Amino acid sequence: MLGGLTIFAFPAKAHRLDEYLQATVVSITRQHIDVILRLTPGKNEFPRILRQMDTNGDGSLSEQEQYKYAQSVAGRLSFSLDHIRIPLKLEEYAFPPIAELQAGSGIIRLYFKVTLDLKPGLHQLRYTNQGVDPDTVYSVNGLLPHDPAVHVLHQQRSVNQSVYELDFTVD
Repeated sequence: MLGGLTIFAFPAKAHRLDEYLQATVVSITRQHIDVILRLTPGKNEFPRILRQMDTNGDGSLSEQEQYKYAQSVAGRLSFSLDHIRIPLKLEEYAFPPIAELQAGSGIIRLYFKVTLDLKPGLHQLRYTNQGVDPDTVYSVNGLLPHDPAVHVLHQQRSVNQSVYELDFTVD
């Protein structure tokens, strides 16, 4: 019995192996919508992803290569509000050390912002991630609004979570 319990005495450190996780979080206020995308290439996927990012093949990621990769990911995202397409503006990006990415534990963070003035009434947000990698796994969630005037009514995701719709109201 004790042998089975010792498994829980040590913290588990999960590293992605054979998939490319693209996890999105959406946050809404009356003044802006934030979209945070966390990209975690699995250990087995990283060499292929690195070839996409490291355009000069030197084994490191320059600031320019990071920016270009962030922009290429942004180009595969689609965002609309009330059936009107709105471009996502890349505000910030952060890349971990290559060693973390190689281990399957590194997370690339991309932060997008849509500045707007939401009018009172019913609204629908639609977000689509059209990643091109066959081993991509998607996750998308909306945060509970901190803005007391914004109320989430309904969320809907595609089976693979590459498409997300959020119905909400603004007082």
